Amino acid sequence: MKFIAIIPARYASSRFPGKPLAMLGSMPVIQRVYRQVSAVLDDVYVATDDARIHDTVTSFGGKAVMTRSDHKSGTDRIEEAMEQIGGNFDVVVNIQGDEPFIRQSQIETVCRCFDSPETQIATLGKPFTDMEAVENPNSPKIVVDNRGYAMYFSRSIIPYVRGVDKQEWMGKYPFLKHLGIYAYRTDVLKDITRLPQSSLELAESLEQLRWLQNGYRIKVGLTDVETVGIDTPDDLQRAEMFLADK
Repeated sequence: MKFIAIIPARYASSRFPGKPLAMLGSMPVIQRVYRQVSAVLDDVYVATDDARIHDTVTSFGGKAVMTRSDHKSGTDRIEEAMEQIGGNFDVVVNIQGDEPFIRQSQIETVCRCFDSPETQIATLGKPFTDMEAVENPNSPKIVVDNRGYAMYFSRSIIPYVRGVDKQEWMGKYPFLKHLGIYAYRTDVLKDITRLPQSSLELAESLEQLRWLQNGYRIKVGLTDVETVGIDTPDDLQRAEMFLADK
């Protein structure tokens, strides 16, 4: 199968404007993401709506495409980028532009989900290790079926463990955290970007619920590696400490 990775990267961000260009150690965040992905896949592009990000990527030898500024999601931006890039690709891998420590094993796990011809979309889940993190609405939870396909994603705690004190829930059910890496068969990517927002998506503010609600199947690969995403300047400081420890 032929894979392509696209990294959507916007300059505008309410919590951290310009974060793809923020310096992490000796290089911008977006360069670290690009370097990690390029170690696994040969075809890697950054899709951006900002010339500063585009020029930064090309300056370090990366590939970038300019996209519209009015996209509502990274998935929509990726679909426009694919129209520009062309080529005969089977699967598009969506790597968030704020994941400078994405691991090779995580990318490979998502790609291996497509060994099954039934897989339309794939993503990653990681077991939670503490109840405080499970209760955090900024860490979406996944419930999967016996074949590893997502049944539902939620910001709420799912499932509810009845008749047990909440402090004991971790020992009763393996709660699964959703990590925001996706991959799509190219024909499925075209289809899902044409779907209107769904009621579940609007309720939870989780784009993947639009796909589930319209009958698409999402295979969940498992990882035991925690990522260090960057959403705020404070996250960048934590990433600096993580980099120093490495």
